Amino acid sequence: MSITNGTVFMPSVLIFIGIPGLETVQCWIGIPFCAMYIIALIGNSLLLIIIKSEPSLHEPVYIFLAMLGATDIALSTSIVRKMLGIFGFHLPEIYFDACLFQMWLIHTFRGIESGVLLVMALDRYVAICYPLRHATIFTRQLVTHIGIGVTLRPAILVIPCLLLIKFHLKLCRTRLISHTYCEHMALVKLATEDVYINKFYGLLGAFIVGGLDFILTTLSYIRIFTTVFHLPQKEARLKAFNTCIPHICVFFQFYLLAFFSFFTHRSGSYIPSYIHITLSNLYLLVPPFLNPFVYGMKTKHIRDKIVKMFCSKDQG
Repeated sequence: MSITNGTVFMPSVLIFIGIPGLETVQCWIGIPFCAMYIIALIGNSLLLIIIKSEPSLHEPVYIFLAMLGATDIALSTSIVRKMLGIFGFHLPEIYFDACLFQMWLIHTFRGIESGVLLVMALDRYVAICYPLRHATIFTRQLVTHIGIGVTLRPAILVIPCLLLIKFHLKLCRTRLISHTYCEHMALVKLATEDVYINKFYGLLGAFIVGGLDFILTTLSYIRIFTTVFHLPQKEARLKAFNTCIPHICVFFQFYLLAFFSFFTHRSGSYIPSYIHITLSNLYLLVPPFLNPFVYGMKTKHIRDKIVKMFCSKDQG
């Protein structure tokens, strides 16, 4: 319903612009994004099948890896479907409530992924620093409780932010969202009124979920390396270090992309919007795309199972 000066009161439908400045080539940009999604879907599904079918992989670290793979599938699916609708089928409209739901899904899944990376680091910390106590600490019951806690934490923390947007942002300058998905700040910028509460809560939630996880994960790996370097046998040091390599690779690519996306967004007018939006899309799509490759190549048990699977098919 129109008010004055082109403002809209609680619009029921919003419209995605996509990537401003690249509208004429968006259909081509969607091709690599779609390819990344398909590879991520196949790779993570293969990881889940291997972990489920192999009893020797029913250990806490692989259960957490399966949780990471399922989260990656859900995360990439939650954004690619609408993104391809914008790029390839000229379907930019989205209901306001559906937009909020997509935002909740994205923040929840990213929070789950951050939490899983933390508990995987803690699992390696206990396995390397206290190997004799690992089985008694990471019991099946504890792993279940950790999985529930890691899932509920971001899911609950995001809700107040959505309620602020739903009931606090009344007037909008336009229904056009300069993005390919319902990104928090892109939606908040539509408001004509004071949005500092929304911005503050968004930053607070990001710090509680991502910031604390980053700090604790970093401290865990520092403690792991300190312990590994003091092991008397070289073979033991190499074995302990090799078990951490895939987790560290995933950890770095996850947070490096997050930092790049965060700082390009905060740089405002200094960085063109199409760079920020492209990085935001890569920030959400690259980890699900790369994670199966990292764990498939760097984790011996999974690599051997993949080789065995495909070799048996070739022999058949």
